[in-house]
Amino acid sequence: MDAILEVKDLTKQYDGFTLDHVSFTVPGGCIMGLIGENGAGKSTTIKAILDLIHKDEGKVTFWGKDLAQAPEMKEDIGVVFDGISFYETLTPARVGRILSEAYKNWDDNLYKEYLQRFSLPVDKEIKGLSKGMKAKLSIAAALGHRPKFLILDEATSGLDPVMRDDMLDVFLEFVQDEEHSILMSSHITTDLEKVADYITFIHQGQMMFCKSKDELRYRYGVVRCGAAVFGQMDSADVLAWRKEAYQWDVLVPDKEKARRLYKNAVVDDATIDDILLLYVKGERSK
Repeated sequence: MDAILEVKDLTKQYDGFTLDHVSFTVPGGCIMGLIGENGAGKSTTIKAILDLIHKDEGKVTFWGKDLAQAPEMKEDIGVVFDGISFYETLTPARVGRILSEAYKNWDDNLYKEYLQRFSLPVDKEIKGLSKGMKAKLSIAAALGHRPKFLILDEATSGLDPVMRDDMLDVFLEFVQDEEHSILMSSHITTDLEKVADYITFIHQGQMMFCKSKDELRYRYGVVRCGAAVFGQMDSADVLAWRKEAYQWDVLVPDKEKARRLYKNAVVDDATIDDILLLYVKGERSK
């Protein structure tokens, strides 16, 4: 599949923090999950991708083109940040009228369909909406100009579990063909386990990996063992580990191999939460 977004060696330096040569590709027809602890560099990555901040190094292309040199591509990119970006005295109906002047591809009927689907009152001021309703309004506005690519930065964080599940269905519908994709930053890893095709993990500005979710789900595992088994483990088979009160938790890239080698240990499937916590709070081989 052709790449919609390519990020290569993206670097941004601040005092005390460096986003260091981050690279990943988002193919058509997929959802890329972007994970990492707070302050890891997820929002910096997204802002640099969108040219909202100056990047020190690296190259970012959408459909093979630089956004700065082809600003018309912004028509095809929908963006939702955590928090409302409209004046709070506006109503959803007024937001639609304003955006219809900003986007050539604005589809007012589609926008109104999303407002109805999301149960949003069209004539109520934004300041009177709940956090979840504001999040749904931002998503409806992003979809209203018929983008081909969505960038979501913690866009579902204000939604309750039922609302989030409904919104994830909307995202899955969006990528049904190979012309649409999503880059989705979220700290709610269960959402990504449901919808993501790939996971990019950033920790302290460093890119840990970019892998398919299926590889993480079906190959990675967590070995839960005592000190004797941990002492026998080959460091080449270990990604990260953490000493708990009564056992060692060890992240491995091949759980079936671990089950064959360490029959006295429990080897569980690894969730995205497990992977993130062991990388962030555990130790890794140098």
